[in-house]
Amino acid sequence: MNKEILRLAVPNILSNISVPLITSFDTILMGSLGGGYIAAVGLGGMAFNFVYWNFGFLRMSTTGLTARAYGAEDKAAQMATLARAALLAAVISVLLVLLQYPFAELTHWLLNLRAEQVGLIDDYFYIRILAAPAALLQMVLFGWFFGRQNAIFPLVLTLIVNATNMALSWYLVKSLGWGIQGVAWGTVVAQYLGFGFGLVLWWLECRRGGLRFKKLSLHLRSRPKDTTPALREFLSINRDIFLRTLFLTLSYAFFYNRANALDIGTAVVAANVILLQLVNWLSYGIDGFAFAAESLVGKYSGANKPSELRRVIRLIFLWGMAFAGVYALVYALGNTHILSLFAPENAAPETLAAATYYLPIVVAFCLTAAPCYLLDGIYIGLTAARAMRQTMLLAFAGYLIIYFLIGRHYENWGLWGSLLSFMVLRAVIQYWWLRMGRIGLTDQKTNELKN
Repeated sequence: MNKEILRLAVPNILSNISVPLITSFDTILMGSLGGGYIAAVGLGGMAFNFVYWNFGFLRMSTTGLTARAYGAEDKAAQMATLARAALLAAVISVLLVLLQYPFAELTHWLLNLRAEQVGLIDDYFYIRILAAPAALLQMVLFGWFFGRQNAIFPLVLTLIVNATNMALSWYLVKSLGWGIQGVAWGTVVAQYLGFGFGLVLWWLECRRGGLRFKKLSLHLRSRPKDTTPALREFLSINRDIFLRTLFLTLSYAFFYNRANALDIGTAVVAANVILLQLVNWLSYGIDGFAFAAESLVGKYSGANKPSELRRVIRLIFLWGMAFAGVYALVYALGNTHILSLFAPENAAPETLAAATYYLPIVVAFCLTAAPCYLLDGIYIGLTAARAMRQTMLLAFAGYLIIYFLIGRHYENWGLWGSLLSFMVLRAVIQYWWLRMGRIGLTDQKTNELKN
């Protein structure tokens, strides 16, 4: 079982870590231009991600449903899941491009942007949104590969996209002097190149697995004997994961909103952007084991193997928390050596000093936020989307209460403490929900998990 976990987790970790590497690389590129540019690329990325991250359900639902079908050895259901998810991604991406202006204005309001920040952030947002079709369709392909227990193809695809992105961004910013627009265009070109490679990998996976796409159909029923339309289940799961992700994104939007409202200065805002980059590195790294949980929990749940299901959950937690400990150690020992990569002392000394001052809270994040990331993977593997939605709503409500009762009195420390409390609340509520058997599974599977 350990070998099976690592076979999926290691490529996932390498693939995932390369994702925040792009944002971090963009921040480093802007760091040479000063703290204002660091804040702009961070807030611009958040403005874009508020629209973009919320559609992460395309990957998550595809992984859970495909893994379950893979465990049940149902090839038709695997292909039907891919068809539905791809069509949904295409429709959403077209709407995003057509409605980009109101989405941008909404993010301005949510992030409480200052007048001097809007110009640079809009330059970034309106270019990068053009990559939405390629990016969302890649999410679907990633989820389908993960569901079929294939972590190698997502790794290959991610490395191609990110290497292209970094090379183009460097050339456009350093050689042509395009500034923040160069960073955005580098991402757009890389995403479309990645989607083209993704189609090639999909064709190879179909040949490897003996899958044939006889006709592009939504297949209201994956199998004739189904009593509940599979399409209804697909849409229900996607709706619930969307709402869960929306409130997760709102939690970070609220963080940026309050940081700007506190009037804590550009240096501290830029420092928060850098520290959230480290949080992203943590979450994407731990998600390597969470993605392994999605694939394996879904497979063993679909194959109706309760002992393997319980065992994989225990081992995922052991590996994930050990990896979180490594992160904490690296951040604590790396200190200014890591932070100066984002904010060189000669270019942004005030930003570097502020980031160093608040670094201990990120070290604490490593061990206290990791459990909720791992539990997310377990819930997705079980396709317990409604439970994910409910637990997120409760945790988000707790986050707001903690901030307005306590956190707002302690400025930036209170803001970070409230975000940390949110992560702890998520884990506590998810664990309690799982133990109480409220995740929407059959009584038999609930008892298997509780034991």
